[in-house]
Amino acid sequence: MGLAPAAWAALYAQLVHGKKGLEAVEALGKLLAHIEQNLSRRGTAYLAGETKSVADVVVWATLFPVFQDETSLPIELQALRTWFQSMTLLEACRKAADFVLMPKALLEFKSYLQKQPPPCLAMERAPSNEPEEEEGSERALTEEEITAAADAWAHGAAALPKPWQPQKPVLPVEGMRNVLITSALPYVNNVPHLGNIIGCVLSADTFARYCRLRNWNTLYVCGTDEYGTATETKAVEEGLTPQEICNKYNAIHADIYRWFDISFDYFGRTTTPYQTTIAQDIFQRLLARGFLLQDTVEQLRCENCQRFLADRFVEGTCPFCSYKEARGDQCDKCGKLINAVELKNPQCKLCRGVPVVKPTQHLFLDLPKLEERLEPWLEQSWATGDWTANARYITRSWIRDGLKPRCITRDLKWGTPVPLDGFHDKVFYVWFDAPIGYLSITANYTDQWERWWKNPQQVELYNFMAKDNVPFHSVIFPCSLLGAEDNYTLVNHLIATEYLNYEDGKFSKSRGVGVFGDMAKDTGIPADIWRFYLLYLRPEGQDSAFSWSDLMLKNNSELLNNLGNFINRAGMFVCKFFGGTVPNMVLTPDDKRLLARVTLELHQYHQLLEKVRIRDALRCILSISRHGNQYIQVNEPWRRIKGDENDRERAGTVTGVAVNMASMLAVLLQPYMPSVSLAIQGQLCIPPDCFVLSHYFTCTLPPGHRVGTVSPLFQKLENDQVEALRKRFGGGQARQTPPASHPSPAPGDPQLIQQLTEEVAKQGNHVRQLKANKAEKAQVDAEVAKLLELKQQLAVAEGKSPEVPVPKGKRKK
Repeated sequence: MGLAPAAWAALYAQLVHGKKGLEAVEALGKLLAHIEQNLSRRGTAYLAGETKSVADVVVWATLFPVFQDETSLPIELQALRTWFQSMTLLEACRKAADFVLMPKALLEFKSYLQKQPPPCLAMERAPSNEPEEEEGSERALTEEEITAAADAWAHGAAALPKPWQPQKPVLPVEGMRNVLITSALPYVNNVPHLGNIIGCVLSADTFARYCRLRNWNTLYVCGTDEYGTATETKAVEEGLTPQEICNKYNAIHADIYRWFDISFDYFGRTTTPYQTTIAQDIFQRLLARGFLLQDTVEQLRCENCQRFLADRFVEGTCPFCSYKEARGDQCDKCGKLINAVELKNPQCKLCRGVPVVKPTQHLFLDLPKLEERLEPWLEQSWATGDWTANARYITRSWIRDGLKPRCITRDLKWGTPVPLDGFHDKVFYVWFDAPIGYLSITANYTDQWERWWKNPQQVELYNFMAKDNVPFHSVIFPCSLLGAEDNYTLVNHLIATEYLNYEDGKFSKSRGVGVFGDMAKDTGIPADIWRFYLLYLRPEGQDSAFSWSDLMLKNNSELLNNLGNFINRAGMFVCKFFGGTVPNMVLTPDDKRLLARVTLELHQYHQLLEKVRIRDALRCILSISRHGNQYIQVNEPWRRIKGDENDRERAGTVTGVAVNMASMLAVLLQPYMPSVSLAIQGQLCIPPDCFVLSHYFTCTLPPGHRVGTVSPLFQKLENDQVEALRKRFGGGQARQTPPASHPSPAPGDPQLIQQLTEEVAKQGNHVRQLKANKAEKAQVDAEVAKLLELKQQLAVAEGKSPEVPVPKGKRKK
């Protein structure tokens, strides 16, 4: 990697032999910058390429005793942080960390570093006309910022807005920001796994809680999607009626979301009279305006079952990527939509017979005719709203490929009836019908539902979902509402996640792989820890993976040692040294700089959450607590309290500022960890009127305020405990591999090696072309991920040990 071994030898000598001082700090900063440059320039997962080498092990072993966790590295070193995390998660490295790499001298050096300012990490950059981005916690403070922060602090709780409580039911209010939030309706026929939970309901819940803390008038609705083939299939499997299946699984979903503390204003279901009324009304309006077509289509019919087969009653090989378990409507592997008759080797899911193609009549939504309405609306929504990059890309690809009429009816009994002669034996297709569930669920909440759903002038609509649901929310559903011409509220902000995988594979209920919602509470790990970790690795820009080792690492480092340690120490100092009463505070210039630094983090927190960058905003909370720990460590109130009058005054100031930081953290944490937030509020006796978000750090616990009983917020996760859980949820297999586009042949198959070699070359050219054309980052990332997967498959075919690709971190411009 171009780094002289002597440099590492010198650094290692400084660390191990206790050569403390700025010399070691500066040397460390230069070396970190050098690694970042190499990783960024190469664009590889490891220091010498796409596979681990001796260099990776040596460098990691040198850095680990100092940093232990990637979040301790400077935030701008994204490529280095990603590499460091991937190395730390390796089993061999974890064992080495436990038994070899933490001698006393290194622990002392780490403690010393925490008291020093961050090392200078200026890196050489290519000439650019782009303005430099400045991270709030990394740049220099101005005198104006320091003065403003001190003034805001002095105003105290009186400067905070008064918490606002809406009336019930929540309805739009003239002159307020009215926010309507939906999360994609989960299918009622299964139990949601962690990926389902973070992709929809938990992300939406976090944002809804944030909106309420901002005093925005907020309504958050969701419910189970209960009509369609999936329900009929599950009913056949379990020997129940469709309605019995819906009742059973609606209760299961509700219990799971209640345990995860999801704060719906209303959680409903789609099997209601309102669903029929509203869906049929939209249909009739589309029909009257000429936006529906009738056509004869070729459809698969099972002669054994004597019925036409709806999409989900058919499985076969995907015509696009050759995945062998594709559904009749969509492939879970490549995400492409499919017509069931296009499947190769189709099978009836009910009897496993081979269906035949026969003609049948269906109704279609005339998307080409509606396109002239859709495109200007999309341009306006993109210009004024926050759509995630993947949502924009997926929608553009649909428009670019040309819209085609979309079938909206199905040969089923379980669904919303089609109110048209000649079609009474059919129901609406679930993806015409299901999004209308947002409206009908709101109608079951309040008979004034139209004030939310026919009020685009006053209401902002946020849709949360995983990326596979994007086209239905960005094209099909908006076209239905635009064509109905009834002043419907259309989505302003479409927030789509990538996928969350489980360890090295996919969640599978049938194979017992992965944690599902009904199992999480049986692990002994509190709901807020699950919320924290899922939000910490929320797949915002690319797929991410749940890892038991990483869960343990983040719990023990970020929650226990960072956040929990700071809040507990701040409260305990008040109790132990000042009789449970917040002491007087006399701010020094250093204290005012801390206020300004915390205020910058607070501003960043707001900027990120307003853009629904939920994962990144969580880092701001952890950064504030890290500042707090450093503040306490440098000022040592436990020592100063034993000194003279000036020292005791200083101990009081540090303790008072720290406990106020803890009070603010309780509010910032509420969207992420509501139970922990409530616990902090109780321990510190934070007044309810202070539980509102401001853009400034104020003194909410003034001198004389009494705190309650302070106790630890988090517990350590032990390795034995985590390994037992890994085994329990591993399906009895050491490693799960996600489905690939190719079968898994014996290594050395020359035909497959040739095929994969050509595909790697082709995909590599495609990625280079995208980068040359400056394509959107989300599109490039998706294609790079495909390239890495193909390289893995090629490595397996060649008999090599494949490496799990580690995504390159986002680099700062």
